[in-house]
Amino acid sequence: MTSTSHDPRAWQRPDGLEGSAERPASARLVDPEDDVPSTSYSGDMATTAIPRYEASPPQQQSPFQLLGDPEPLPYVQPHTRHAVNPAEPVEIGPDPMVDDRVRSAGKRGTQDLGLMLLRVGLGALFIAHGLQKAFGLWGGQGLGGFEQSLADLGYQHAGILTYVGAGAQIAIGALLVLGLFTPLAAAAAVAYLVNALLAAVVAQPEGGHFPFFLPDGHEYQVVLLVLAAALCLTGPGLYGFDAGRGWARRPFIGSLAALLLGIGAGVAVWALLNGVNPLA
Repeated sequence: MTSTSHDPRAWQRPDGLEGSAERPASARLVDPEDDVPSTSYSGDMATTAIPRYEASPPQQQSPFQLLGDPEPLPYVQPHTRHAVNPAEPVEIGPDPMVDDRVRSAGKRGTQDLGLMLLRVGLGALFIAHGLQKAFGLWGGQGLGGFEQSLADLGYQHAGILTYVGAGAQIAIGALLVLGLFTPLAAAAAVAYLVNALLAAVVAQPEGGHFPFFLPDGHEYQVVLLVLAAALCLTGPGLYGFDAGRGWARRPFIGSLAALLLGIGAGVAVWALLNGVNPLA
């Protein structure tokens, strides 16, 4: 075991150096830069040589060392975020809407042909009756006779309703024949036929019954009303200007809403402009 000496003389300078600025010959201050070679030194100092940081030749890298490298970031083309591509000619292919119409027509068989027949038939009847009222064609009563009949039925503002009624019949018929805006045209036809049926019921002799069969019945107005309501629900089919619209391919909520709108409009016109209770 060793022990630390407590003798103060052991910690004193050597003789002749205490209180003196001189150092023994063996004492020497070490400069940390003494080992750095000067720029003019050309000798060999292998132990203190500073390595040169020069580009080393590429080494052959094993392909298995790439497994541990991080994946590179995706390449992003600079300055293309807001760039506008120049217009280029595009080849126009087949129209998918036309192809869909062709496929749908093949699956529906003769359904669209039957709908077109019903639509054109009802539209032609409306056009004919409108021309009778407007111009007196085919033994029609003309505008004067139509106005007098509206006044006799109890309609208010018969002069205005004469032009509105005759023009509405012609417009409804034309739209149905063309298959254009078919649900709205059929709804307007329902509104017109509701008024026609109510007017015929009010004009019948008092008997306390509702005659259906001709010549005193109302089967003609009832059949036309049912046909117009059916066209509201079924749509025009694919043979018309509405072929690309949803109510022609798959009618659903909009067609039902159009039918309710037509019935409500017909009852409202009768209640506001006539007001006679047909059940009294």
